[in-house]
This record gives sequence, C-alpha cells and structure tokens, in this order.
Amino acid sequence: MTKTVRSPFNHEVGGTVEGCTILEKRVVIPPDPTERRRGVYDYLVEVPPLPVSTRSGKAASVKPSKAARPAQGKGPEGFTRATPDEMGSVIRRIGR
Repeated sequence: MTKTVRSPFNHEVGGTVEGCTILEKRVVIPPDPTERRRGVYDYLVEVPPLPVSTRSGKAASVKPSKAARPAQGKGPEGFTRATPDEMGSVIRRIGR
C-alpha cells in the first residue's frame, strides 16, 4: 500500500520518511537559498503492512467493557508529580 507524505525536508529515494520507504520524490516548492527558504517535497512512500490479529474479525471488533478499560484522565500507575525541590530550579523575583 502507498501514500503521499508532504515534508519540508529533502530526502532521497530509498530513504525513509515517517517510518515508510520512499518510492518517488516530487518537488512542490523549490528551495531558495537567497531567501533562506527550504523547499517542500511530496514523497510517494510504501506503507508497511499492519500485523494481522490472531483473533477472528468478530472478536477483534468487540470493545472492552468499562471495567476493563483504564480510567480516563489518570496517568500511568505509580506516577507522582515532582515538587519544586525535586526539580532543582530556582525562582528569582526581581523588584521594581
């Protein structure tokens, strides 16, 4: 499967962009060194196939129940917010 990726970075055919292999390169806007402007490029890339699920299609489409899903808005287990002492930064107040 292929898709088109637009990028301001100059890559060569055979390289990778966004984890995909570049098949074709097209210049949309050429670079202009006098104005210090990068070019814009369209790349036709080959997308690696997605891994096939071992479960049947019907079982793979079933959503997990609320009890099985992690709580929304909570961070990973065991996460604590750093205190200013742990961050080691200094806050300076400048008078008028």
